[in-house]
Amino acid sequence: MAFLVKFGLILLAVGAWTGWIVAAQLAMPQLFERLRIREPRRLLQLHLDYVIMGVLVIAVGAVLPDLPVWVQVLIVIGTVLNPLLFLPLAFGPRASEALWFRLVSVASFACVTAGLTAAAVIGVAG
Repeated sequence: MAFLVKFGLILLAVGAWTGWIVAAQLAMPQLFERLRIREPRRLLQLHLDYVIMGVLVIAVGAVLPDLPVWVQVLIVIGTVLNPLLFLPLAFGPRASEALWFRLVSVASFACVTAGLTAAAVIGVAG
């Protein structure tokens, strides 16, 4: 099985497990208040983004199992970091104003964009 397929399965599992956070939020809203989670919808976004990233990475890995390592690395970095960027936003929307957040966001989106574009070019060029 291709590395990206295996990695996509892990992302999908993370997406499944983070669904429990969403369920807990509905069942125990007071816990989330105690944890100072101000934007609980961001946790739903984190959960859904991991599910989406998992499916996307499985598809890319299944169709293009022999991608160059550098392309796979870019895809892995971006698909791990993009969903995680919702976590600090759950504690406060102003997290996006921090320099570290902006730098990580740009780097993460650049990795996903470059990695998936390279995969598309390689796949189409066949």
